[in-house]
Amino acid sequence: MIEFRLPALGADMEEGTLLEWKVKPGDVIRKGQVIAVVDTAKTAIDVEAWQEGIVHRLIAEPGQKMPVGAVMALLLAPGESPPTPEAGVAETGTTAAVAQEDARAEARRRISPAARRRAEALGVDLDTVVGTGPQGAVTLADVESAAHAHASRAADSHAQSMRAAIAAAMTRAKREIPHYYLCEEIPLAKALAWLTSHNAGRPLAERLLPASLLLKAVALALRRYPEFNGFFREGRFVSASQINPGVAITTPQGLLAPALFAADTKPLTVLNHELCELVARTRAGRLTDAELREATVTVSNLGDQGPQAAFAVIVPPQVAIIAFGRILERPWASEGRLEAIPTVMASLSADHRVSDGHRGGLLLREIAENLQHPEEMEA
Repeated sequence: MIEFRLPALGADMEEGTLLEWKVKPGDVIRKGQVIAVVDTAKTAIDVEAWQEGIVHRLIAEPGQKMPVGAVMALLLAPGESPPTPEAGVAETGTTAAVAQEDARAEARRRISPAARRRAEALGVDLDTVVGTGPQGAVTLADVESAAHAHASRAADSHAQSMRAAIAAAMTRAKREIPHYYLCEEIPLAKALAWLTSHNAGRPLAERLLPASLLLKAVALALRRYPEFNGFFREGRFVSASQINPGVAITTPQGLLAPALFAADTKPLTVLNHELCELVARTRAGRLTDAELREATVTVSNLGDQGPQAAFAVIVPPQVAIIAFGRILERPWASEGRLEAIPTVMASLSADHRVSDGHRGGLLLREIAENLQHPEEMEA
């Protein structure tokens, strides 16, 4: 018998709430198949199976909150026979009497058929709804109002919980990780000119974003400087086997940084498509547990509305975060001439237990050099 336990869906996750099962007893599941949706303090996450098996019993109920490591379900390994089922327990007379009494009490309340149907569809507990109709009858409008109020309270509570979780994680990171900070202003005239030429005549949905160029430049630079791509665990650095930059994405509840897998190996068109799709799913609250667990470094692009530069806090157990500020036209001296060109400020926050300022400076210079040859990053 295999115990399927709630995994840690992020370095700062301590508990989660089961929202939905995607399987039922008797279902055959494959490795990597989404079998449940769990709400963390940050977002709803699709939880994947980590091995093949057959669902024997679902232990956790939708709406149940549980700590990381709690048993959610029991699975049978391939070829394993189910144990002998236990005899069921008959309903006692006391339980039946209580149920019958509750049914008579509900019958005394006046609830319109439309309100009852709508309450069932929205999951509204009619016992919590105050009726405003004749003689206190519960109307359709009462149910709609109660559902709206519940959704607003839930959204506010979720946002507060998420921001509290992020704040706690960042406080711990600043306290435990010896940060050092570097920055480099990078000229983007060549990169943006190439991007304009590449996008000319293409449909809007197929045009490359500047953010994709920046991500690819970072991913390729990490090949040469792998000490910035990995994790500090149990007192030592472990280099990651794959370059999976976590992309910092703003949501109404706060910041998330899901992974783009193997970013250094993908053509820009593929990377651009995956980036757009990842942003959409993040803001819709539809991420997988792997996307939140397997980022090996974080990249933050503050965009057109952001500041000129920012120095970010490392997301543990990662050892570096790279942030790009707003692209600005700035005076730039080159070959004895002064001209105005677009530039971006790139900053590095890194863990001094793993790297130093010399190596960090080389990483930033490599990112800058990659952006001077955008055509070489296309493939």
